[in-house]
This record gives sequence, C-alpha cells and structure tokens, in this order.
Amino acid sequence: MSYNESQNDEAAREKAINDWLPITSSRNAKWWYSTFHNVTAMVGAGVLSLPYAMAQLGWGPGQHAFGEKLGLWIVVPQQLVVQVGVNIVYMVTGGKSLKKFHDLVCSDCKDIRLTYFIMIFASLQFVLSHLPNLNSISVVSLAAAVMSLSYSTIAWGATLNKGVQPDVDYSYKASTKTGAVFDFFAALGDIAFAYAGHNVVLEIQATIPSTPEKPSKKPMWRGAFLAYVVVAICYFPVALIGYWYYGNSVEDNILISLEKPAWLIATANMFVVVHVIGSYQIYAMAVFDMLETALVKKLHFSPSFMLRFVTRTVYVGFTMVVGICIPFFGGLLSFFGGFAFAPTTYFLPCIMWLSIYKPKKFSFSWIANWACIVLGISLMIVSPIGALRHIILTAKDYEFFS
Repeated sequence: MSYNESQNDEAAREKAINDWLPITSSRNAKWWYSTFHNVTAMVGAGVLSLPYAMAQLGWGPGQHAFGEKLGLWIVVPQQLVVQVGVNIVYMVTGGKSLKKFHDLVCSDCKDIRLTYFIMIFASLQFVLSHLPNLNSISVVSLAAAVMSLSYSTIAWGATLNKGVQPDVDYSYKASTKTGAVFDFFAALGDIAFAYAGHNVVLEIQATIPSTPEKPSKKPMWRGAFLAYVVVAICYFPVALIGYWYYGNSVEDNILISLEKPAWLIATANMFVVVHVIGSYQIYAMAVFDMLETALVKKLHFSPSFMLRFVTRTVYVGFTMVVGICIPFFGGLLSFFGGFAFAPTTYFLPCIMWLSIYKPKKFSFSWIANWACIVLGISLMIVSPIGALRHIILTAKDYEFFS
C-alpha cells in the first residue's frame, strides 16, 4: 500500500469516527439551538438555592493556551469533574422534585423513600442517554429551557403572593461565628454552581456549521447573549425576592419552602423534573463524547451500538448510585461549585488570557485578570470546606438508601 493510500485510509477512518461521536456527528444546528441549549445548561438547579445562599451571605457582602499536551491535563480533568458533578446533583434534584410532587398531590399516601424517586428519574436518563448526539435531544432541551423559565417565575411569583413572613429574620442562621463563616463559604459555592452553564458552550458551539466565511462564533454569540438575558430574568427575582420574604428560614431549595397553593408548587416541581431531564443530557453528552473518544481513538475499540450502550448505561448508573448515597442537595451544590466550577469559571480562563495576549503589567486588563485569579483560587479553597461541613452535619442522622 502506498503512502497516499495509507493517509487516505487513515483520514477516512478518522472521518468515520467523528461522524459517530456525539459532539462532531451533527453540525447543522441553528443559532437558536444554542439559545435553548445554553438556557437549559445555565438555569439549572442552582437557581433554586440562590435565596438560601443569600441567607448565608446577608444583604451586605482553550485548552492550547498551556500548550497542547499540558492544556489537556489542566483543563479536561476540570471539565470532566464539572460535568460529572452536575449530573450527580441533577440526579438528586430530579429525585427530590419527584418526591415533592408525589407528597403534594398525594398527601395521604404512604411515604416513599427518596432512593426510589432517584431511581425513577434515572430510568428516564437510561433511555434518553442512547440518543446519538446533541442535536437529537434538541426537543428535550427546548422543553427544558421553557420549564426553567416557568418554575423560576413560579418560585418568585408564589413567594410574592405569599408575602413577607411575619417573623422574617435576616440575621445569620448559624448560632456561632464559626458556623456563620463556614456557611458563608458554602454559599459562595452555591452561587458559583448557579453560573456553571458555560462549561458546555464549546460542545454546543461544535454543533453549529462553521466556515471561514461564516464562523460559528457569530450565531453562537447571538444565542448565548439571548440565553444570558433569560438567565438574568430567572436568577435575580428568585434570589432577591426569596431571601427578602423568607430571610434565614428559606430552605436550600426554595420550592420546599413554598407549600401553598399545593397544585402550583406541585406543577413547579414537575417543571424542575422536566428541566433537569434535559439539562442532565446536555452535560452527559459532553461526558459521553470524552469517554467514547478515549475508547475509540486511544483504546482502539470499534465504534458500535454495543460500545455506546454499555458506556452510557454504566455512566448513568454511576451517577445514580452516587446520588443515592449522597443526596444532600445544598452541600453538593456548594462542594462542586467551589471545587470544580471556580477553576473553570474564574481563574483558568484568566490564566489563558494572560498567557495568550500577554497584557502590559499593571494595566487594567492585567489587574482585572489577576484579581479574578486570586478570587477564584480563594473560592476553590474555602467553598468545599464549608460544603463538607454542611454535608457532615446533615449526614449525622442520615441512613444510606433511606
């Protein structure tokens, strides 16, 4: 076989693999796809914890930038932790919202363990996870985006309707100064988690057609801008109104604080379930792409239905089991918010910017980026500490698979 024939065969094999992988197999998405994909990824379960985070804070306070090989080792593990972490949290969120829905619509029924509701939620993910690529879940993602806007509106609208609680208290919930400090750290992680959606923007952009004449960054920017408008509409009313009306008594999921009207709160919880079904898939699809790329390109497995079936089933099962073992919604948000999202959100992008553009020392850009780096590293250190304390305190009376 000649050198050219060998090169052609290798190129054909590479194309066949890329056509099989979930991120690169379909690049015919429209710009509005990026809007609802981004909304689905951004407006996650974190929005429901923002009033709780406010209660702890109070009213006052490219991979190649590091080199091709080093960049992969620095960025990819962080991205993987983010995406797996989100999927675990969404397993818990989906299960808790299903349980809340059941308890509201059937208050006289026998109590059912949270474990079973997480398993019910996981069963839906076992099915949807076998859709081939990101574009194939666009309908699910669109429904999830609409649901996120809907339950956020219900959360602050129902709070407004209920009115400021007569015994509302804006002091710190913790009884000691040490407890207040740790809760403050955990709250920073909650807020970091709430802004985690950008961790899949590159995967979303990869589904949009791109040519030198019409690069994908233009429609992606349009879609992302509109998505952030929706994010602002969802986040600020929920965070501010929730804390204003409930003070430090607000739960780590504001929908739990809202009991009446039962039919409306039950509806909102079901909206949350639909949303996290779609959001789970957005993050999981990026993980599937990493796993399947490694299996096919590094370990030389042949692309096949069985390979995909086993890989995705095992992954969904893994996130389900971890979610069942550690179903602490608030603690998980804070831990992953600080440990995983702070690096990819605050300081790794700034380090990349400084590495690529090399701004003049002590210029505004240089100072701003270094400030973000310092804040991001601080957040990565202190938030998981507060979160682990929260999980340990919550787990005192917890029994596994209860």
